[in-house]
Amino acid sequence: MAVSSSSPVPPSPPWWRPDVHADRRPFLLARGRIAAAVRAAFAEGGFIEVETPALQVSPGNETHLHAFGTDLIGPDGTTRRLYLRTSPEFAAKKLLAAGEPKIFELARVFRNRERGMAHHPEFTMLEWYRAGAPYTAMMEDCATLLARAAEAGGASSFHYRGKACDPFAVPERLTLVAAFARHVGMDLEALLPAPGEAPDAASFACVAAEAGIRTAPDDTWGDVFSRVLVEKIEPHLGLGHPTILTDYPVSEAALARPKPDDPRFAERFELYCCGLELANAFGELTDANEQRRRFEKDMDEKERLYGERYPLDEDFLAALAQMPPASGCALGFDRLALLASGARRIEDVLWAPVAGPT
Repeated sequence: MAVSSSSPVPPSPPWWRPDVHADRRPFLLARGRIAAAVRAAFAEGGFIEVETPALQVSPGNETHLHAFGTDLIGPDGTTRRLYLRTSPEFAAKKLLAAGEPKIFELARVFRNRERGMAHHPEFTMLEWYRAGAPYTAMMEDCATLLARAAEAGGASSFHYRGKACDPFAVPERLTLVAAFARHVGMDLEALLPAPGEAPDAASFACVAAEAGIRTAPDDTWGDVFSRVLVEKIEPHLGLGHPTILTDYPVSEAALARPKPDDPRFAERFELYCCGLELANAFGELTDANEQRRRFEKDMDEKERLYGERYPLDEDFLAALAQMPPASGCALGFDRLALLASGARRIEDVLWAPVAGPT
């Protein structure tokens, strides 16, 4: 009888074991200093820290976003389906509609089906909004936060999985069109649908396959776009200096407004350090009818792929119609703490992780 040379990997010891906690404790203390530095930076900028509810009518209406659901039971025994938030965005925008001009929150959020060295099902999202400000203001905010976090964490450089980034360097601003050309040799503009036409996923898939990207017959245009981005572009971003990846196709920016000079693209950017995405920012869409159309389209696709859909938050759409022009950004605080503290994996900067190390 053949004997397998492989053996089961022993389970990791629990995080609460004193020796395990002692190893993690320096990173956890750094996390606290980084959080204090973030709060100080926003206070200096005139922001108000807010607290919004974790339970929501809708957890978000993007196709590949997965939430945890629960039932709210009333005194009379009636039930109402609610969800743990995947982001504080809907409530924060209601506060903008209410008249708050500059707000931020260190929000505990929850996402299902997400797990990895830089993913945890329960995590902290730093989200902030500026009423009346262009989305480029978020770029300046991100640069400030990187430097302040590094100072608080005692890091002169960020390191992750063999890659390095200077958090004090001026971030490079790179458009998606330039990134596709530089790292994949693709002409993204030629792959965009013409106004009024449906995206040509099949043609995009053929071009992607030539670049060594695996595709499937039922891939949408957005699926192919995401796969090219993750496999061919993201690993090259934020090396040596932070990268701000900007000007996403409007179809890939569910809550962002189109660029006024070229509506094929949206006022959206993402921030990268060491090949790791840290933040996602928008010039916020305030057209409630267009937002409803996008949500319904994404929920149709979610139902096709996963057999489920999430309700629309009608209160959010009503508030959106009253919301002033604004820009907002969501930053993965645990990832920032990981880089600024010198930790190896996300669990090292979580006081009590709900899932074990990967």
